Amino acid sequence: MSFAAGIDVGTSAVKVAVVRAHGGDEKLLALDTERIRRRDLKDVVDEVFERCLQAAGVARDDLVYIASTGDGDPVDFSTGHFYGMTTHARGAIFLLPESRSVLDAGALHGRVMRIDERSRVLQYAMTSQCASGSGQFLENISRYLGVNLDEVGPLSAAGETPELVSGICAVLAETDVINMVSRGITTENILKGIHISMANRFVKLLRRVSAEYPVAVTGGLARDEGFVLALKERLAAEGETGEIHIHPDSIHAGAIGAALWGAFRHDKLKAKGVATAKP
Repeated sequence: MSFAAGIDVGTSAVKVAVVRAHGGDEKLLALDTERIRRRDLKDVVDEVFERCLQAAGVARDDLVYIASTGDGDPVDFSTGHFYGMTTHARGAIFLLPESRSVLDAGALHGRVMRIDERSRVLQYAMTSQCASGSGQFLENISRYLGVNLDEVGPLSAAGETPELVSGICAVLAETDVINMVSRGITTENILKGIHISMANRFVKLLRRVSAEYPVAVTGGLARDEGFVLALKERLAAEGETGEIHIHPDSIHAGAIGAALWGAFRHDKLKAKGVATAKP
């Protein structure tokens, strides 16, 4: 029986997962997340990691592998690092085994991967870094509009006459929003328009990788009901009948996948008689 932890260091938050793996039987023991909010990143990593271990009832010495993903530099105690694309694919398959594509909507970028039943990435595509289709852009706009992030999804879902924003550049999109406010466009319709613009970009990525369905949404925007609704509506408008699936733990997919890959790597090395470094 092996205990492993995964630490996903994102732009706006740190996510941690602790798993138990034994003979192909994998169980999620605990999850935790903490927003960074301009705090020292290393302190946030240490805090959320220790809190998650306590929730799992696992001591650090019990871990056979500590895997980092995302920005691994602040996790100076990790055993090894895994690329975010592979960890989100693995986490998505764990949470939603029927998934055959993954849409990872993060703070700074988005990516879409077509995967197989073993979570192998068959094809992928990413948004450009300057694009307005990111969680960080949406957070900036919500702050400007005086809206709490938890309110963004429900407000967007209530929009009836959305105003679209630039789908290319975040700076131009922010200018669009400022102009909308000056013209008296409601917050609901502004947010709905942003979500539609974001959904348009992701639908193009889905087509680019010849996505197979169901598609699992991971990353921070997985819990944004307005974004998910806009995505489903855009696909339906194009005659796409494939399903979009969300799991309550979708935002932790990267951390879960990292932990599972860490446990897998440990077992493989152990089978070869190679010991992994003690976390």
